[in-house]
Amino acid sequence: MKRFKARQTYLLFLLILSVFVITGCGDGGGHHHDGNGGGGGGDGDSTRPTVVSTVAANLATLVPVNRNITATFSEKMDPATITTATFTVTDPTATLVPGVVTYVGLVATFNPTGDLAPDTLYTARITTGAEDLAGNRLASNYVWSFTTGTAADATAPIVSSTIPANGATGVAVNANIAATFSEPMDPLTLTTTTMTLKQTIGLVPVSGTVTYVGTTATFNPDSNLLPSTNYTATITTGAKDLADNALASNYVWTFDTGTTGDTTAPTVISTIPAAGDVGVAVNANITATFDEPMDPSTITTTTFTLKQGITPVPGAVTSPSTTTATFNPDSNLLPLTTYTATITTGVKDLAGNAMAVTKTWSFITSAGTALGPLPVDLGTAGNFVILAKSGISTIPNSVITGDIGVSPIDSTAITGFSLALDLSGVFSTSTQVTGKVYAANYAVPTPANLTAAVSDMETAYTDAAGRTLPDFTELGAGDISGMTLVPGLYKWSGNVVINTDVTLDGGANDVWIFQIAGDLTLANGKKVLLAGGAQPKNIFWQTFGVAAIGTTGAEFNGVILCQTKITVGTLSTVNGRLLAQTAVTLDQDTVTQPAP
Repeated sequence: MKRFKARQTYLLFLLILSVFVITGCGDGGGHHHDGNGGGGGGDGDSTRPTVVSTVAANLATLVPVNRNITATFSEKMDPATITTATFTVTDPTATLVPGVVTYVGLVATFNPTGDLAPDTLYTARITTGAEDLAGNRLASNYVWSFTTGTAADATAPIVSSTIPANGATGVAVNANIAATFSEPMDPLTLTTTTMTLKQTIGLVPVSGTVTYVGTTATFNPDSNLLPSTNYTATITTGAKDLADNALASNYVWTFDTGTTGDTTAPTVISTIPAAGDVGVAVNANITATFDEPMDPSTITTTTFTLKQGITPVPGAVTSPSTTTATFNPDSNLLPLTTYTATITTGVKDLAGNAMAVTKTWSFITSAGTALGPLPVDLGTAGNFVILAKSGISTIPNSVITGDIGVSPIDSTAITGFSLALDLSGVFSTSTQVTGKVYAANYAVPTPANLTAAVSDMETAYTDAAGRTLPDFTELGAGDISGMTLVPGLYKWSGNVVINTDVTLDGGANDVWIFQIAGDLTLANGKKVLLAGGAQPKNIFWQTFGVAAIGTTGAEFNGVILCQTKITVGTLSTVNGRLLAQTAVTLDQDTVTQPAP
């Protein structure tokens, strides 16, 4: 809608417009821009855009001095309004940092002219001069701050997971192709030149578009892929992170299409907090897990909202993995208050299928904050009590409550369970498992679901291992026998041993993360005990080496995220989850998934 500078002309326009509305000859027109940053287009779009996430995050510390700063919006913006006038970074003296601003897709990037100063607090700002394509402005300036570290980022990014996975078969012909990176990337470097798809035979290129949100790049083919055809996807070394580090080498993977498209609507299979939860920490984030990989560009503050009554809660929405979405409130929630979270049918999977119905759930906050770090988001890996990449074995009889799964290895690597394949071919059963048993060679959709779960397991491991500013470092030189441990982040550069009972003492929402660079060993007959209402779901043992739980009545509480092997000795008990990037071995043990 044009702006009318003359008042008389504007009043005449309103008179004509009112006649159109009364006679039913028009739709009421649009809005004009006002002095307060409002506005709208003639297409009726009056929704203001929001900033849904930033890199660096608000209050982030140890930010590399050569890092670019990005802001992701809830919708496409007018590039002409994303400039150094509307996106600024200032130092502690309020002096503007010189740099260049670019905008691609949903992401605006501020590239400083030189490295930032070390150990310095910076403030970034997106002003209300930033407009969407309909002329709607941000409701208010978006401001966040971060502190640099002392070093530059010289680490090359890697592709941590792909959808479809390398070697996948039966891929839906209407599927999009996604790659998730180990860190935020420069969106300018993720294009149809650096992310390509070709028919493997003849190297026939597939036309399409590339989008980038969070840490995931998505290739959307212009039309359906051919059925029963092998394709090769490539991400070249032209892809770079926000510190200008390129991939060390091209990343290439292949997959085979099936004969049909994916027409199944995605669903939300779990939430944190769960519906009806009481006593939720006021500093909690809200997380939803989907039953399949989602299009991250559709998960925004428009499609994922939180309200107290009818009052919206401001916050940021991110997709930590392709199967999860997280709403992070800008400030703590009110104590002893009911909140309602909503995910609308605007969210879509990677085949473009929208959720069939809106997902809504409510919870009540506690009287105070949770102690310790934020919990680790397990994504769809949290659907399994045991998940491994190279095998699960038991000496019968073990007693397992919850689903178990292996991928990319097939069902032959699940031994000692006397599996019975269900008629659907999607899962097996065992008299030792109160739940289902899944393997990568079972029928669709199991292979894709397992690929996503393993990817989420790896993401969770990286998250736990990457947490900074530990509360305790090298506690007991790695021997925590007999100790009582309060909530917090613990870090060791070597092995951790527990030779006498250890107690974790804290509330129901408190969190423990243990970062262990070596092995974790619980001695025979010894216990990890809980006190004060502490819950296994909030205890995360991240270990690079072997996690070994002893025999003869040893008792362990918490979620193990293990880079290598997990072994549980004879007649021992685990209340938690065993998530291994190699194998899990049991011997007449009891393993029970945590209460939600």
